[in-house]
Amino acid sequence: MKIKSTIFVLLLSCIIFNIPAFAKSPVWRISKDRNHVFIGGTIHVLSKSDFPLPEAFDSAFNNSNLLVLEADIQKLQTPEFQKAILQEAMYKKDESIADFLKPNTLQALKNHLTSRGIPFEQMLKFKPGLLSVTLTMVELQRLGQVGTGVDEFYNLKALNERREIKYLETASDQLKFIAKMGEGAEDEFINYTLVDLKDISEQLQSLKTAWKTGDNFQMLEIAMAPWKDRFPKIYNSLVVERNNKWIPQIETMLKNKEVELVLFGTLHLIGEDGILSQLKKLGYTIENIEK
Repeated sequence: MKIKSTIFVLLLSCIIFNIPAFAKSPVWRISKDRNHVFIGGTIHVLSKSDFPLPEAFDSAFNNSNLLVLEADIQKLQTPEFQKAILQEAMYKKDESIADFLKPNTLQALKNHLTSRGIPFEQMLKFKPGLLSVTLTMVELQRLGQVGTGVDEFYNLKALNERREIKYLETASDQLKFIAKMGEGAEDEFINYTLVDLKDISEQLQSLKTAWKTGDNFQMLEIAMAPWKDRFPKIYNSLVVERNNKWIPQIETMLKNKEVELVLFGTLHLIGEDGILSQLKKLGYTIENIEK
C-alpha cells in the first residue's frame, strides 16, 4: 500500500488486546470501577455531505457533561496564532524550501503550484510541514471538501450550551508540530505530498467511509501503517509522543465523577501505539458505542 502523507497530515499494525478491527462507530466508552469517559476519533475537515455524523457522537455528547478537545479551536483561528505560524513555520533570511529539494521535486512543486494559480515564489519560504498542510487544504478547498469537522462542530455545540471545555494540549504545542514536521526528510516528504494530492479526494472518501463504520483495519491501511517505516520521526512526534502524554490525562479523568467526552484525530485511536490499545493494557474496559 502506497503511503498517503496528505491523509496522515490531515488527521494526523493491527489492533491488539482484543480490540475489534471492525467496530460499529468511531466512539468508545472507557471504564473502570464505576467511572467512565467517552472517547471519539474525529476527522478535522468534513464536507456538508458527511453530515449527519454517526449517532454515537450525539449519544456520547448528551451523556457527558464536559468536552475535552486536542486544543482550543478558537485560539487556533485567531490572527495572532496565524501570525505565529508564519513566524515559526517559515524560513528566515536567505533560506528556502528549494535548498532542501532535489531538482525533480522542486520542478514538480513549481508545476503543481502553477496549475493551481499559486505563485511559486510565495511558497518557497514555507517549511515542509506548513507547505504540506497548505497544499492539502488548497486542494481540498478546490474540491469543495473543506468544511466544519467533528471537533469544531461539538466545540460550537458545547459553547452554545455553556458547557465546560478543556484541552489536551496548548496552541503552542500544535504550532511546534507544524513547524517541525518534515524536517530532515524535506525532499521525500514534499514529493509524497505532491504524489498523494493527485488522488486525495478518493483517498479521503475511503478514509471517511472506514471512519464512520469503525473499520480500524482499513484506516490503518489507508493512512497510517507505512509511516512507521517511511517517516519514523514524524510518526513518533505526531502520534506516539502525543498519545503518551494524553494517556495520564485520560486516567485522571477516570478518577473523578464527571463524565468527559474526549475528541481527537481518529488515527490516535488505532494501532499498537493507539490510545485504545494502551488503555486496554492498563486494565480499562473498552466498549464500542453504536448509538
